[in-house]
Amino acid sequence: MTAPRHNTLRGTLARGESSTPARSRGPLPPAEPVDDPARPRARIDYALQRRAALRDLHTGGALTSNYCEADPYLLRAARHHGEPSGERCPACTRENLVHLSYVYGDALGPYAGRIRTPEELTAMSGQFGEFTVYVIEVCQRCEWNFMIRRYVLGDGVPRRPPTD
Repeated sequence: MTAPRHNTLRGTLARGESSTPARSRGPLPPAEPVDDPARPRARIDYALQRRAALRDLHTGGALTSNYCEADPYLLRAARHHGEPSGERCPACTRENLVHLSYVYGDALGPYAGRIRTPEELTAMSGQFGEFTVYVIEVCQRCEWNFMIRRYVLGDGVPRRPPTD
């Protein structure tokens, strides 16, 4: 075994150990009553921020690079996993937008941060207690990208995260 490393900011950390404390193996919290696990709740829509960003973009109040400079990984994900939205890009008006739905939550364990289709989200809502979905719109031509909404899905029954 390798000798533990000492870092004055974080204390002693042995190789391979996490810097976050291990989750308690105590009892899970009680279930939250949820009528329909597949129905979005705690929904936040970013339409007003999007409208303000587009106004700034089109009136010259913002640099194009502030909104039209998507990460290469986001563009690749949009190309291969994007769901067509049926809307034109608000920045270039030439290309159709695609939507990407990223999922995050403690209950997802290693599956957090992945892109899911609407069908997969419906199936996951019955398998996990609670997770958040972030919907991003992306234009592959001008690289416009914006988070348009976020919401929570799940059946409300707390579970331990999967290990794989």
